[in-house]
Amino acid sequence: MVQAFILIQTEVGKATSIAQQIAGLSGVLTSEDVLGPYDVVVRIEAAGADEMPAVVQRIQQVAGITRTLTCQVAASA
Repeated sequence: MVQAFILIQTEVGKATSIAQQIAGLSGVLTSEDVLGPYDVVVRIEAAGADEMPAVVQRIQQVAGITRTLTCQVAASA
């Protein structure tokens, strides 16, 4: 299993509703609206690195998202 954090910027006033929509998507572990330069922080999980783009793409298709930054979690030894 591989995991990643996705930092999301949204249209003004849409962070809470977008976080709720994302929470219901397959592969999403957590989805929280936050304060700071990003509006939503999501933790995702996929069976392998080759399946990660599909999870990210599902998230990026949510209306109201303006920008994302994906940070893959380093594998532990």
